[in-house]
Amino acid sequence: MNIDTAVLDAANAQKINDLNNPHVEEVVEKYINMMKPAKVTVITDSSEDIEYVRNLAKKNGEETPLATKGHTVHFDGYSDQARDKANTKVLVTPDMKMSKVINTLDRETGITEIYDIMDGIMEGKEVLVRFFCLGPLNSRFSIPALQITDSSYVAHSEDILYRSGYQQFKNLNGSDEFFYLVHSAGKLDERCKSIDIDKRRIYIDVTGNRVFTMNNQYAGNSLGLKKLALRLAIYKANNEDWLTEHMFVMGVQVAGKNRKTYFTGAFPSACGKTSTAMIPGQTIIGDDIAYLREGKDGYAYAVNIEQGIFGIIEDVNPDDDPLIYETLTTPRELIFSNILVNDGKPYWLGMGQELPDEGINHHGEWKKGMKDESGKEVGPAHKNARYTVRIEDLENVDEKLHDPEGVPVHAIIYGGRDSDTSVPVYQSLDWQHGVLIGSTLESESTAATLGAVGVRNHSPMANMDFLVVPLGKYIENHLKFGDMLKETPLVFATNYFLKDPDNKFYYDKIDKKVWIYWMEGRVHGEYDAIETPVGYIPKYEDIKKLFSEVFGKNLTREKYEDSFAIRVNMYLDKIDRMGKVYAGEEFVPQTFKESMAMLKKRLVDAKNEYGIDIISPSSFE
Repeated sequence: MNIDTAVLDAANAQKINDLNNPHVEEVVEKYINMMKPAKVTVITDSSEDIEYVRNLAKKNGEETPLATKGHTVHFDGYSDQARDKANTKVLVTPDMKMSKVINTLDRETGITEIYDIMDGIMEGKEVLVRFFCLGPLNSRFSIPALQITDSSYVAHSEDILYRSGYQQFKNLNGSDEFFYLVHSAGKLDERCKSIDIDKRRIYIDVTGNRVFTMNNQYAGNSLGLKKLALRLAIYKANNEDWLTEHMFVMGVQVAGKNRKTYFTGAFPSACGKTSTAMIPGQTIIGDDIAYLREGKDGYAYAVNIEQGIFGIIEDVNPDDDPLIYETLTTPRELIFSNILVNDGKPYWLGMGQELPDEGINHHGEWKKGMKDESGKEVGPAHKNARYTVRIEDLENVDEKLHDPEGVPVHAIIYGGRDSDTSVPVYQSLDWQHGVLIGSTLESESTAATLGAVGVRNHSPMANMDFLVVPLGKYIENHLKFGDMLKETPLVFATNYFLKDPDNKFYYDKIDKKVWIYWMEGRVHGEYDAIETPVGYIPKYEDIKKLFSEVFGKNLTREKYEDSFAIRVNMYLDKIDRMGKVYAGEEFVPQTFKESMAMLKKRLVDAKNEYGIDIISPSSFE
């Protein structure tokens, strides 16, 4: 490689040479020479190399040790606290088709701009060259990923979140079948925070299998292997014969039944995704991203591409999230970000105890009531504060977390949020109807988010923010995936947020355990169901029994009839909204359009038959 030996010494160059991969050498040489760091350190799978990264993050001030052994804290800049959607763009060529909702930029223009930003951006810094594996090691699911970064915090986070992949690159035997991701925090201030945030850019080059992310530190922007590589994988999967999905993977175990049933689930933000994946008594494989492929037996299988969790910490408390809370408050390797620190102890919003009136947070030295430069009061911790921890550190980790074959997917849950339309749980009539349910997923805005309350945001398969293919093609590939399988997973939908006439939720947060037990029973043919125009809903006797057995609660017939009533006009309004969305999309499959038309016809026919627009479940029995 043509890199100055004062920058890349012989020992580190040898680590690259040992991969015997000219494509890796080309990438490293090109970007090191472009960004001009003072030193290059190549990290292998060895414990010594990984320990070097961990220590470097503390040495250079990107992380600070806390009082509990193994715990550190990282602070992002005050204006670098969330995903930068405006500056996150997919680079496209003139012949590439994308949905209108996707933020795109001409590929040639974007590469010229980002290369200009990258020129000399690492001067005086040490850069880390990392090798990871998306998915279990030595698996047909796996995708090797090369990371170049000047942030030891980013590199340390990835050690927790992803499997080391230096050996996986050796196994490539010189192939270029890998993703690569180039990151720089850019110029830093005295607190080691990115300065040039006006030059923050996150560009995803799907045809080049690469991501460039500059002048940022917040993990959602800087950790290329997470939501940025998710886009690369979506593009790859949708041009092949598998699926990349924004889904958890969990094992469902019903008390008294000697079996485990694996579910995946896609939920938009604030719709109950994490709380579903962490239902007490169940096991977790992953909480965020899954690859799905056809197994040797013709059934669907899934893996978690990660081995860790980068989770929102707000409202994690010992009552609602006992497993996570226990993990966050006991010794282990764990990174907090953007929380409040007082006397070496971490504090966050909604943790179930009173917070100190002063400390250190993402703003710096903090005192209660202080305001920022714009006059806005600075809270003790950020609402998007996070924790980074290995899944293996959770008590409910599933034993198949690292299984190279993945786990069989028995069911898929699509979880939306609305206060007045969808029943709490139902099952699709078939795979095509299930794809329709996922493709019309909506999340109703709340008082906790900016903007008007009650606005329904469309997010097909909870993946809208990350799509890099036309929406019609994405749906078509879901339909094709089902056609490939010997037997498709059952598809369910949940809505934990339906409200009664007094504007109160019909069910408690913990009641979702009943819905998942019912779904698990449906997978194994243990429950009959009522066929309605929107899908199969539970029978009263079945969930009444489950509520009694699981929680000792009495579900009244009146509450059941009200909450599982089919609100025809509300569903028809949703179909009209979705019809307008998909009317503007290209490549929408005819079978999808027919599924939507059939759903509308079933609803209209039911309304005409019963002469009312809110039909009780008993009417369909």
